[in-house]
Amino acid sequence: MSVPKHQIRALHTATTVTVYQAYAPEIGLPAALDGRGFPAAWRRDRMTWIKPSFLWMMYRCGWAAKEGQEIVLAVEITREGFEWALENACLSHYEHGLHPDRASWKRRLKRAPARVQWDPERDLHLQPLAHRSLQLGLAGEAAERYADEWIVSISDVTTLAHTIRAHVRDGALDAARRLLPAESPYPAGDGLLAHLRG
Repeated sequence: MSVPKHQIRALHTATTVTVYQAYAPEIGLPAALDGRGFPAAWRRDRMTWIKPSFLWMMYRCGWAAKEGQEIVLAVEITREGFEWALENACLSHYEHGLHPDRASWKRRLKRAPARVQWDPERDLHLQPLAHRSLQLGLAGEAAERYADEWIVSISDVTTLAHTIRAHVRDGALDAARRLLPAESPYPAGDGLLAHLRG
């Protein structure tokens, strides 16, 4: 069965969705230790990107090997917060046919507290796939709500990343696959994504 080009796939429950971020140890380790919030070093005045795809996060952080991205966090947030961000998001690029014109898209982007990018999903070798993976950028009100209201739990999954990478390196792809988070299509109705299909 083919995967739709624009589909959110995530580890989720009836009330939460898990997203991933990678940080330097001075932010990632205290956040995981606290389990519910970020340390003072975390800048809430900057855009923060959350990713529901574990493998896209691995692609972005190089299996937690890139400088400043050595600690991978699984951040469980409320579905209510996640959907608020999607409802209030704007595509990060102009899309003919979706936006009336470039000027109105730019105005919308400037006002929006969240933005969406659809980047190629990745396989275990971190090679691009035909379908897309959601990246959700949070700024302003969205970043504040994320930090103060939406987070249910924060856990360090760096060891998991290293273990899966070792399996992939050894050619043990089935063993690697068994360790991946159980991501499935997120029940986002057409209305939630209609303005975000780029």
